[in-house]
Amino acid sequence: MLVILGLLLGLAVGSFLNVVIHRLPRGESIVYPPSRCPACGARLGPAELVPVVSYLVQKGRCRHCGARISPRYPLVELLTGVLFAAAAYLRPVLWPDLVFLWAFLAFLVALAFIDADTYLLPDSLTYGGLALGLLAGGLGMNGGLFRALLGALLAAGLMVLVGGYGNLVLRRLKDGKPSWPVGFHQVYLAALAGAFLGPAWGTMLGLLNWLLNALTRRGWNLPEPVSLLLLPPVLVLHPAGPLAAGQGALVAAGALALLGGLYWAFLPEPEEDDDEPVALGFGDVKLSGMLGAWSGFPAFLVGLFVAVLAGAVLGVLFRRKRLPFGPYLALGGVVAVFFGDALWKVYLASVGW
Repeated sequence: MLVILGLLLGLAVGSFLNVVIHRLPRGESIVYPPSRCPACGARLGPAELVPVVSYLVQKGRCRHCGARISPRYPLVELLTGVLFAAAAYLRPVLWPDLVFLWAFLAFLVALAFIDADTYLLPDSLTYGGLALGLLAGGLGMNGGLFRALLGALLAAGLMVLVGGYGNLVLRRLKDGKPSWPVGFHQVYLAALAGAFLGPAWGTMLGLLNWLLNALTRRGWNLPEPVSLLLLPPVLVLHPAGPLAAGQGALVAAGALALLGGLYWAFLPEPEEDDDEPVALGFGDVKLSGMLGAWSGFPAFLVGLFVAVLAGAVLGVLFRRKRLPFGPYLALGGVVAVFFGDALWKVYLASVGW
């Protein structure tokens, strides 16, 4: 019975997600005006808004003007319904765990399709999903608040550093364009200091650099090649060992990345240099933080492996040079939340840990 409820609720939520996916990137309200045909603007009646069924009855065309309706609309509805039903089957706890899990899945569906369309991951969804994950942790779900927060910071830190080294290779070891007052330079400084001094001191040093830039209205930045190239030797030579130093680097980098991203979410972002190569979009970093909060860091690593594998395979099949990574991260996030911990244990057992 609960699975059927999940399916029906998911179909209805998927219908709303179609509105979110269409309007949110355009800066339009997701509640007003009511649903209309994108071609002729005719307001849709209740009979035209029944998930999946309306599309089939109308044979994929608008009843008013005959314009073709994208099959993606029923796909989003059906996908959301199936995910909600699967969540009800795998996690049959109605309140509040399952409700939070349904919300998480809805966020992922919206993010995946928006990124596929626009190569953008809206801050309102990534930070909204992150906040929801931390709230769930605070209510005792997802292993508790500490696990959720640590997972978010480690996941975001890992992805921002992966992107940083990728950018460094693409730029042939040249420094990147700094953002004032906070940007990647402060994130990588925090990572280096976090590896050497610990995550708290690394985060504090990054914040102090941010504050110094804001107060002096100048950019006091340690060049990215310096901080990134010094990080590996620090990890290897640190007396506490590379794992402890690595955790310090990831936590500090993740904290600065998510705080800096939140700062820019409320302000006009600096103009991007189209000529500057980018290995990984910063939206993927924020989405990774959201996923880490929901799954925990070990399970996130499983999801990241799934995302990279799926992206590589589909990229080769479709022969596309540029692929939005968000849909693959969303897929990995679903795997991580439902099966990540179990798969991680299997991996550790296979390597004798």
